[in-house]
Amino acid sequence: MSLLRLILNLLWIVFGGVWMALAWAIAGLIMAVTIVGLPWARSAFTIARYTLLPFGFRAVPRAALTGQSDLGTGALGMLGNLIWLLLAGWWLALGHLITAIGLAVTIIGIPFAWAHLKLAGLALWPIGRTIVADDDPRLWSRAW
Repeated sequence: MSLLRLILNLLWIVFGGVWMALAWAIAGLIMAVTIVGLPWARSAFTIARYTLLPFGFRAVPRAALTGQSDLGTGALGMLGNLIWLLLAGWWLALGHLITAIGLAVTIIGIPFAWAHLKLAGLALWPIGRTIVADDDPRLWSRAW
């Protein structure tokens, strides 16, 4: 990890990253307790880790990254996203939005606010996306 990424991730943790990562982990725990929500729980824990240290990584469509469809990128993925949106996605997105508004008030907080807005979009519709490192060679050949 470069020094810049390290500094940005440390500042991110201070400016709301730890609280929103905790919210994602709580959502994952709630989904895991229901047993039926286990597929969403794994995704929530993965995104919680991404929310804790987002700089140096990005969320990309899985079908575009791999070049093939799977269970989460088709009609079942859409249904899963709708269920997620109703159960946990809206309040996670709201948390990211409120944090972004608070950070956007200051000049130094604007980049972090923008990152929270991107995470709010991911909170609404996470199924069919994957988290990859910015230096992942599969990204070089794809246009996002």
